Amino acid sequence: MRLGCCTDIANAAIVKQAGFDFLECTVTSLMTEDENEFQAILKKYKESPLPVKVCNVFLPGNMKIVGSSVDYKVIECYVATALSRVKKIGAKKVVFGSGGARSLPADFSTEEGEQQIVEFLKMVADYAELNEITVVIEPLNKKESNIINSIPDAVSLAKRVDRESIQVLADFYHMEEEEEALENIIEGKDFLKHIHIADSARLAPGTGSYPYQQFVSCLKEANYEGLVSIECRWDDFETEVYEARKFLSELFV
Repeated sequence: MRLGCCTDIANAAIVKQAGFDFLECTVTSLMTEDENEFQAILKKYKESPLPVKVCNVFLPGNMKIVGSSVDYKVIECYVATALSRVKKIGAKKVVFGSGGARSLPADFSTEEGEQQIVEFLKMVADYAELNEITVVIEPLNKKESNIINSIPDAVSLAKRVDRESIQVLADFYHMEEEEEALENIIEGKDFLKHIHIADSARLAPGTGSYPYQQFVSCLKEANYEGLVSIECRWDDFETEVYEARKFLSELFV
């Protein structure tokens, strides 16, 4: 398994020195309408001492993909540009969390919302495959999204989309928040293509009481050998990132 860290590109040197293999940055950090400004951003990514293998924060929160007032043309234009730029920085995976964008409006049908997400992901798959990118559906806890709250939820949607480029992510923090069985990692192993980790209160791994031994055991039983990204809140990034790497090196052996 290769270990990475979700953080700004400006922290790449620190993350490399701590012993990590890659960065996970945001899609939205690439989304400027000024092409010259994007070229300056691209230069920073190209010069990064660590590769950016994954991008999260796919959609801005105000870009609704469910509900009665979805602007499909705007969304498709955004997706086409976003995935093209993700390819340009060299990333191969995009995380579809985007709780604000996908959460259902009040009194909106769950069934209809799910169908809108399926159609959205089918469109995304067209551009993902064009750019050789895999998009992973991230289950979020109910405080962040009122739809897709477990690995089985995400797997069910991936099956409905039925495209090779649409797969699933397991996030340790969201699973703990939802009291989701860690064994769902094993059940969903055929779709599992990315992992996010944190610890209690969404702080750095090794600082809390999450059942990491069980989590790692489930990953091993699922034969997962892909990327694992820390996605957490840091109290003292430059110190804790080293401590987190040491903690994880003792787990993932």
